[in-house]
Amino acid sequence: MALDPRMMSRTQAADAHVDVGLRQYMLGVYNHMTIGLAITGLIALGASFLAIQGGQLTGFGYAIYVSPLKWVIMLAPIGMVFLFAAKIQSMASSTAQTVFWIYAALMGLSLSSIFLVYTGESITRVFFIAAGMFAGTSLYGYTTKKDLTGMGSFLFMGLIGILIASVVNIFLASSMLQFGISVVGVLVFAGLTAYDTQNIKNTYLAHAHHGDQEWLDKSAIHGALSLYLDFL
Repeated sequence: MALDPRMMSRTQAADAHVDVGLRQYMLGVYNHMTIGLAITGLIALGASFLAIQGGQLTGFGYAIYVSPLKWVIMLAPIGMVFLFAAKIQSMASSTAQTVFWIYAALMGLSLSSIFLVYTGESITRVFFIAAGMFAGTSLYGYTTKKDLTGMGSFLFMGLIGILIASVVNIFLASSMLQFGISVVGVLVFAGLTAYDTQNIKNTYLAHAHHGDQEWLDKSAIHGALSLYLDFL
């Protein structure tokens, strides 16, 4: 049963305000993440349709899957995400949001080849499995009282290892290495989802009383980027 605001102490009123603000903040984070994923999915699906016609690669398909441009498409999102993370605090929130949408679109172009390799049914099944796992680990990160800070460095090193191994495997094309990367990736990103969710929550709680809405808007976009990457 909610307390009558007239009967609250100043501390209770402040805590209630923070709780409401936290819910709105987290909703904004998840909304941005969801829109980013939608952009990625639509671009990936659209690009795959444009790349193949009559069972043959079109000029567009040749450009993004065969020509040297494919390396730019594959590697640009990796460089862009690090640059975005480094520069986001110097951007206006509207600019940061636009850059996030552009990044999501580039990622969609990069991932479009999966529609040429796997069936729509397989992709849909994996998507819902990933969504269920993401929801569970994110909820754990949001609700747990355990401090997950100590996991951060370990998980980040695991992430770097996955990125390096993935780049190396572009040239080796080893199915065993790819399987190993996938297994380790599931574990690392499950941990990162919980860690990042708790970190996003704690970031808001640490700055909620400052009243800097511009900073919070950019922080929400940065949080959305983190969870977007964890999901993918």
